[in-house]
Amino acid sequence: MEDRWLSVKEIAVYLDVRTETVYRWLGSDEKNMPGHKVGRHWKFKKDEVDRWVKKGGSAE
Repeated sequence: MEDRWLSVKEIAVYLDVRTETVYRWLGSDEKNMPGHKVGRHWKFKKDEVDRWVKKGGSAE
């Protein structure tokens, strides 16, 4: 199974949201989206994001 880091654009497509929404979740103290800053770029692990969504982290 492929376990690679996803970009903001890729995680937005995976979650079916806009990239602006991902950046808003990253900048929100209450949303606390799991992402890792690598240089100037944000990277994501799909399993971490899946757990975050299941816990209700993406709920508006």
